[in-house]
Amino acid sequence: MAEQDLITSARAAYARRDWPAARNELLAARSTTGLELQDLAALADAMWWLGDIPESLSVTEDLYRGLAGSGDQPAAAMKAILLSLQWGTRGDLVVASGWLNRARRLLQGLPEGPAHGYLLYLESAMSLDLEEDPGPAQAAAARLDALANRLADPTLACFARVVAGLGGVRAGRTEDGFSDLDEAMLPVLAGAVAPVWAGDIYCTVIHLCHQLGDLARMRAWTGALDRWTAGLSATFVYTGVTRIHELQLISAEGGWDAVEREIGASSDNLVTAHGWMAGAGYYELGEVRRLRGNTAGALAAYRRARDLGVDPQPGEALLHYEAGDTMLALSQLRAALGESRLLDRARLLLPATELALARRDAALAEALAAELERTATRFASPGLQAWACQARGAVLLASGRADSALPFLEAAARTYRAQRARYRTARIHELLAVSRRALGQAGAADADLATALAIYRQLGAVPDVERLERGAGSAGGTTDGTDRGGLTARECEVLALITTGASNRQVADALVISEKTVGRHLANIFGKIGVSTRTAAAGWARDHGLA
Repeated sequence: MAEQDLITSARAAYARRDWPAARNELLAARSTTGLELQDLAALADAMWWLGDIPESLSVTEDLYRGLAGSGDQPAAAMKAILLSLQWGTRGDLVVASGWLNRARRLLQGLPEGPAHGYLLYLESAMSLDLEEDPGPAQAAAARLDALANRLADPTLACFARVVAGLGGVRAGRTEDGFSDLDEAMLPVLAGAVAPVWAGDIYCTVIHLCHQLGDLARMRAWTGALDRWTAGLSATFVYTGVTRIHELQLISAEGGWDAVEREIGASSDNLVTAHGWMAGAGYYELGEVRRLRGNTAGALAAYRRARDLGVDPQPGEALLHYEAGDTMLALSQLRAALGESRLLDRARLLLPATELALARRDAALAEALAAELERTATRFASPGLQAWACQARGAVLLASGRADSALPFLEAAARTYRAQRARYRTARIHELLAVSRRALGQAGAADADLATALAIYRQLGAVPDVERLERGAGSAGGTTDGTDRGGLTARECEVLALITTGASNRQVADALVISEKTVGRHLANIFGKIGVSTRTAAAGWARDHGLA
C-alpha cells in the first residue's frame, strides 16, 4: 500500500476507533517517510487505548519535541502536562515532576489559555497529595472557575469542581466536598473531558473513598467508573483499574477466592500503565494471603507492592505480630505513622492501637485511639467512625470497663454489617464476646463467638478459625454446634440479632443468608423454646443470658 493510502486508511481507522488498525498502519507509514504531527498524536493515542503505555509515552515525547521545534509553545506545554500526568500515573514521580517543570517554563510570559488551567489543576492535585493544608486548593478552584468561564472550557470547569471537592473533603467538609466531586462528573458523562483525564479523576476519588473507609461511596463511584469504561476499549487502562477496585470491594465482602484467583494477573497487567494501582492490587493480595495463613505468599505480595511504590502497611507489620514478634510489628507501624499524612495515618491507627494493647502499653494505645477519634470526627466518614469506635472499645475493654466498651463495639458492628465488611464484622464479634462475658452475658458471648467463627470459616481465615477453636474452652464459649435450650450456634446468632430489634432482612444481611433461611431458623427457635412471637423469643433470650 502506498504511503498516502496508508495514512488515509489509518486516519479512517482512528476516526472509527479501530485502534489496532490505526496503530499498525501509522507505524507502517512512519517506518518509511515519517508522520505529520497530527498523525503522530493519533499514533500515541491509539497506543494508549491499546494499553501500550511505554510506547505511547515514547511517541508522545517525539510529538512534544516536534511541537517545541515548530515554535508552538502552548501546544508543546499541553503535551508536557499530559506527559507529567501519564508518567505520574505509571508511578515515576521524578519524571512526572520534570515534565511539569518544563510545562511551567514554556508557559511563562504567555497569555493565559487552557494550558495554564491544566497546569494549575495538576499542580493543585499533586499538592493535595503532599500537603495537609487544603487552603491553596480553594484558591486554585476559584482561579480555575474564572478561567473556565472566560474560555467556555468544560474540562477546566470539571477541574475546578474536582479541586474544590478534594480540598473540601480534606478540610473536613466531607459532604460538601463530595457534592463538588459529583458535579465534576457531569462534563465527564457528557463526553466533554478527555478519557486520560477523566479516568484519573475517577481513580483519585475512588482512592479517597478507600482512604476514608467509606465502602458504600466507593461502591457507587466504582460502579460509575465501570459504566463509563464499558463502552470503551477492552484494553483501556482504566478497564483494568476498575477491576482492581472491584476486587478490593469483593475482598471486603469476603470473596477471597475471587481475589486470589484474579488480582495478581490484573495487577501484572497494570504495572507499566498504572504502577500505583498495580501495587494496591498486590497489597490486597497480601492481605488475603495473610488472613488465610499463607505467610510466604503474603510476604511476596507485600514485597511486590513495595517495589511498585505502595507501602505494605499495616499488613506487613501484622504479619510479624502474628508470627509472635509484637515489638517489630509495633515499631514498623510507628515508623509508618511517622511518615504518613493525616488520611494515610487513619488506616494505621486501629492496628497500631491493637498492637499497643498487646504490648500492654496503655498510654500509647490511648493516644492512638484518641487520634483516630479526632480524625473520624473531622471527616465524618462511617468507616473511620467504625474504626474509631472499635479502637475506643478495645482500649476500654483492656482497662476493665466492659460496660463502657459495649456501646462503642455495637456501633462499630452496625457499620461493618451495613458496609458488608465481613472480616471486620467477625473481629468485632470477638470483642463483643469479651465484653458480654465480662458483663455476665455468657449466652450472648457464646453467640458472638459462634458468629465470628462462622464468618472465619466462610472466609477461609484458617489462623482465626484455629485460634478460636483452641481458645473456646478456656474462654467459656462453645463451638460444638449447640447452645442453650437446644439451639444451634446459628440459631443463637439469629436470636441474638432478633433481640436487638433487627428485621429478617437485617438478620439476613448480617449473617449473609437469605430471608427465607432466617424465617426457617425463627420457626425452629420458636418450636424449641416454646414461644410464638419475636417479643417472647427476645424475652426468653434475655432470661437465659443470650442477650
